[in-house]
This record gives sequence, C-alpha cells and structure tokens, in this order.
Amino acid sequence: MTQIVILDVDGTLVDTNYQHALAWFRAFRRFDLTMPVWRLHRAIGMGGDQLVPHVAGDRFEQERGDDVRAAWADEFEPMLGEIQPFEGVRELLGAIRERGVKTVLASSGKPEHVEVYLDLFDGRDLADAWTTSADVDQTKPEPDPLSVAAERVGAGDAKAAVIGDSVWDFLAADRAGYLGYAVRTGGFSGAELREAGAREVFDSLPELQKALDRVLA
Repeated sequence: MTQIVILDVDGTLVDTNYQHALAWFRAFRRFDLTMPVWRLHRAIGMGGDQLVPHVAGDRFEQERGDDVRAAWADEFEPMLGEIQPFEGVRELLGAIRERGVKTVLASSGKPEHVEVYLDLFDGRDLADAWTTSADVDQTKPEPDPLSVAAERVGAGDAKAAVIGDSVWDFLAADRAGYLGYAVRTGGFSGAELREAGAREVFDSLPELQKALDRVLA
C-alpha cells in the first residue's frame, strides 16, 4: 500500500495556473518579448528556473533570466488575493490522513506564495510537511522537489504516489520513480497527462477522492 502521497500545489490544490500564465506574459512584455499565452500555459508547472529557457531560449535566460523572474513576481503579487482553493481540497487531504498515509506538499512556487496557499486550505494542519522552490536546486520537471518532499517525511524505501495537474509533475514523478495520478484542474488534457506518465486522470479532486482506495492500493 502507498505510504506517502506527494501533492503538487499550484494548479492541483489551488487555482493559479492561468494567473501564472498571465503574469509571465506581462513579465516578458517588459523586455519586449511577446509570448503567446497558450504557450506559456503549457509551461506552467515548471519552476521559473526551468520555464524561462524552455519558452524563451538559453540566450534570453543568460541575459534576462533573473530580471524576468523578478518581473513575474511583481506581476503575480497583485493576483494573490484572487487565488482560491479547488473544491474538495480539505476533504481529500483529510481522507488521505484518515487512511494513515503521510501527506507532503511539493511546490515549485516561491515560499511566500506557498505560505498564502497553505492558509487557504488549512494546509499546515492537514499536511505532514511541504516544500517550496527554496528547498531545491532545480524545479520540475527535474525530480528534486519530489525527492526532497519524500525525505521530509522520512520516505526511505516507502511506496509513494504523486498527485499533480501538469505534464511536468509526471515527468518529474517518472524520474523520481514514483507513480503519478492526475487531475485536470491545471488545464492540461487527459491525453497529455497520460502521455507524460499519469496512470489515471480525474476531472476534479472529489472524483479522485472517490477512487482514493484504489489509488493508494
């Protein structure tokens, strides 16, 4: 049986993906680079260290990477008050805990943003641990956020499952050697998520909760 569940936060537990895409669009515009928002959305789920070279190229990363990440933070900050948790977050986390499974939240987000999200769904009470981009050298799709998250709850050789919303979550899960289960709350299609490695895809957190015993088997 699964002993640890590692949950992504942005786009999985809180509804942030489209705000992130818009913030990145505005940030790149500050440097006279107009990126199609749909293309930015397809990169959401990566941390900023991975997203910038992925969408804008290595040269832009070398010349403006830190600047555009600072601009993104400036653009995203005013939207923090709009962020809401998805339906069923508290119930899902509570159901996992009731089954005696450790829960750790693995985010590629900035620490100050994750702190806000935790307040939205009582994350400090419902999760055993959490991580942010400050805890790793490289963010998703590198496996670092998931490996560090598992270490936070003393993983060892324990069986772990990853719950996420983006293709980057499941590429990271595969590299870390964990099974992955997807929710479509981040705006990625079921086909994309399965191709990236998700074993099952659910439309919502309540739908996933109904299948929780199977997921954790």
